[in-house]
Amino acid sequence: MCGICGIYHFDRDRAAGQGELAAMAHALRHRGPDGEGFHHDGSLGLGHRRLSIIDLSESGRQPMTDEHGRYWITFNGEIYNYLELRQLLVGRGHVFRSHTDTEVILHLWEDEGPECLHRLNGMFAFAIWDSATRTLFAARDRFGVKPFYYAVAGGSFVFASEIKALFASGAVTPGLDRNGLADYLTFQFCLGDKTLFRGVRKLLPGHAMTVRADGRVEVRKYWDLDYTIDAGATDEAVQHQLLRLLEDAVRIQLRADVPVGAHLSGGLDSSTVSCVAASLLPGPLHTFTGGFRDGPQFDETRYAKTVAERTGAVYHEIFPGAADFVDVMPRLMHFMDEPVAGPGVFPQYFVSKLAKEHVKVVLGGQGGDEVFGGYTRYLIAYLEECIKGGIEGTQEDDKYVVTFESILPNLTELQGYQPLLKYLWQDGVFGPADLRYYRLIDRSAGLQGLVATEAFAGCDGYSPLEAYREVFAEGQCRSLINRMTRFDLKTLLPALLQVEDRTSMAVSLESRVPLLDHRIAELVASVPPRVKYNGGRSKHLFREVVKHVVPPEIFARRDKMGFPVPLTEWYGGGPVREFVRDTLLDGRARQRGLLKGDGVEALLSGERSYGRALWGLLSIELWMRAFFDGDVAG
Repeated sequence: MCGICGIYHFDRDRAAGQGELAAMAHALRHRGPDGEGFHHDGSLGLGHRRLSIIDLSESGRQPMTDEHGRYWITFNGEIYNYLELRQLLVGRGHVFRSHTDTEVILHLWEDEGPECLHRLNGMFAFAIWDSATRTLFAARDRFGVKPFYYAVAGGSFVFASEIKALFASGAVTPGLDRNGLADYLTFQFCLGDKTLFRGVRKLLPGHAMTVRADGRVEVRKYWDLDYTIDAGATDEAVQHQLLRLLEDAVRIQLRADVPVGAHLSGGLDSSTVSCVAASLLPGPLHTFTGGFRDGPQFDETRYAKTVAERTGAVYHEIFPGAADFVDVMPRLMHFMDEPVAGPGVFPQYFVSKLAKEHVKVVLGGQGGDEVFGGYTRYLIAYLEECIKGGIEGTQEDDKYVVTFESILPNLTELQGYQPLLKYLWQDGVFGPADLRYYRLIDRSAGLQGLVATEAFAGCDGYSPLEAYREVFAEGQCRSLINRMTRFDLKTLLPALLQVEDRTSMAVSLESRVPLLDHRIAELVASVPPRVKYNGGRSKHLFREVVKHVVPPEIFARRDKMGFPVPLTEWYGGGPVREFVRDTLLDGRARQRGLLKGDGVEALLSGERSYGRALWGLLSIELWMRAFFDGDVAG
């Protein structure tokens, strides 16, 4: 796990300066405190900050070259099947000078070029320089666990693990992307390759790019999930295969030359990962849990303790408070580069900070909800689909449809969601599936009257709704559950993984996500809904597979929390209220013209429990202060 950066000037007579590359690497120093390296080749410069995980010796230094000196790589991430690939390459006659996964990528590239990406099981973002053709190739892992940002400006191509490093190069300056802002105000993440910064793009998950000497930048998709239904799949066969893949994913992700622990929330996903990991390690697993002392609805540590006790793990916990929120949020927004997703970024940072005191690598349960169908909104959307199908008689194909009769026993999961259902159906039901799901994920309603109307519009006629509909329609999915989970895998998951990456790398900790092994996702994508989402039961397939893996208390849980933060309680008074008031109501915030200040005071008094409006406004303002006002030093 590391930080990477690079500069490629298209004018061959313009040398990539040592100063600009050093500044970029310095901006990434938190990602790699164990070493720094550079490679200069005229108009091309590569930089690297190292967090040593595999082969801690000097042989693992980057940028790294092949034995002939033609190819140079700067790499961030881990290739979990590197031992198997190394054996393959040794059989082909390759000679290794290190025990790193980085060198495995280099030799694979020598043999197979871009096709080598299909062999890699891991999280990665890397760039390979071909000094013979003066071509730069870059790739990002299938789900976007590791970041890759780039910009083309002033006759140069610049890239880095974090956006702040692009600004450090001097080639790019911070500017607001209005289309990105419209996306954020609607979804709390940006669609496609946009960011909130004008001119800054992200290489999408499962994509690769080639940058040529004449300035051409070519981006292509090398991987995507195939949702072709395997109609012959049986419950027993799928469950057996999934359990085998889960165990193997955790096994290979435990590979490291440093201590490995696990994030443990007490939910089904992290508990599964922790239980499997504990069964494979020769010694006790260290687990890390966070909670809040503001009420039982904000504390699930009792479940995490149960898992730790049953597995013989060494249990660690932390309880951040309101004062911590005020202290860390400005700096945390700087680490984030741009705001995404919800307030879980705050406690996640503190749990990572706790973990770093004991280990250098952690496993987590991220991705389970998106892969296996764990969000309550899936059940809400499917309820309407089932009612519609029951009336119109369109439920005859059980490969794609969950029946109304089967969903009835699971509707108790919607207890407490009556206000949301009333809101969703106030404008009618049985509309197009994409609009029904849009209503479930649209977060802009709470911002009406608080944000200037033009902020939602983007520019050049851009519409977040139309952009959303294009993504939702992709993938050739007949099944509604597949369309919903696919959309979330393509949009929400990368945002959550950005949080995962930044909160861990801020403290120089490597975070791994075994449930996002691409073999698992490919299997689940092919499973018929009657197997995967039987009766609308949340994570039905996953639950059936792990019911004998996790403690019974965890399997029986129905009070899923998702690391809630007591912001509603904190907004009501004390340091957080004053912090939010000072941030959103002072002169700087008003002068930006983004907020309608007269509505913020009322919002502070009336924010509903778990509401996201105030969080979204606070995040945007803190982000602007960090990157446009320079409140947080780089």
